[in-house]
Amino acid sequence: MTQIINRRSLLKSGLMTLGGMAAAPAVGAFANVPSRIDTNGNLFHSPLLRETVLENPPKTPPTIVRINANENPYGPPMSARKAVADAVATGSRYSWKELENLVGKIAKKEGVTPDHIMMGPGSSDLLEKVAIVLFQKGGNVVSADPTYMSLVKVAEATGATWKAVPCKGDWSHDLKAMEAAIDKDTKLVYICNPNNPMGSITSGKELLDFCSRVSEKVPIFVDEAYLELAVGADTQSMVSLLTQKKNVIIARTFSKIMGMAGLRVGYVAALPATLDKIQKITRGGMGITQTSIAAAVASMDDAEFQDTTRKLNHEVKMYLCKNLDRLGYKYVPSY
Repeated sequence: MTQIINRRSLLKSGLMTLGGMAAAPAVGAFANVPSRIDTNGNLFHSPLLRETVLENPPKTPPTIVRINANENPYGPPMSARKAVADAVATGSRYSWKELENLVGKIAKKEGVTPDHIMMGPGSSDLLEKVAIVLFQKGGNVVSADPTYMSLVKVAEATGATWKAVPCKGDWSHDLKAMEAAIDKDTKLVYICNPNNPMGSITSGKELLDFCSRVSEKVPIFVDEAYLELAVGADTQSMVSLLTQKKNVIIARTFSKIMGMAGLRVGYVAALPATLDKIQKITRGGMGITQTSIAAAVASMDDAEFQDTTRKLNHEVKMYLCKNLDRLGYKYVPSY
């Protein structure tokens, strides 16, 4: 009998679709999971409150994969690990020059000038900073539903309303419906492509046209955290629109393809005037450690590691799909 994995049962049970980093065949358990949960259902971490764990937790095998975290089990690359070790010796110094060098390296890769790049401790931090800047006086944010909720949640907490637009039947973004949802109070359109948690892709050509046109009316934020992992899909970055002075913000991260989720390095590319607004509430790259900067620089030059990660991740996803087919499950394919 065919079994169906639908969105409601999937999200309620805490499972992940095939979006982002696929699960390897063996799955372990969380270790020392805090029991404190906030009102939004998030794990609560604070130095002001004591985290509690089970006094006698059951013995579990070592964690191999956390399927709700989209982590890259192959990283960080050895080049980055060596760079981290070497950078520890200069940990007593602020990393202004090193940060400037990293920004320059990223700007060259993206084909823009350094004043189009802002660093942060992971891209999620920058998503949230954008929400704080844009929605202090209310307004609404338009996005797909489901999608990655970091920016949306902070926007709502700041005073915005969320205009959720259901995904299409293939779980790609319904760009026509999203454009129709824009009104005089819309301050941002948020798009995650490839989408998290669905793993679905919206055509790069269609998205480029959408962003080019619609950014004349309202800023467009495109979260490209998983773009470098996509295989066999029509994908392209929206960064090229910045050379046309389009009002777009693009987020990238070292957490996924580089396997550096715990080292916390990400960035946004945007028009300098946009970054000036964000800079007023953040010290940007000053939140990134000397060691993380060194790891980021080294990993950018490690094309072999990136290719290997992409290849292995794709193979594991195909393994998972093959076995879901064998077991009679329907699922959302990812790339």
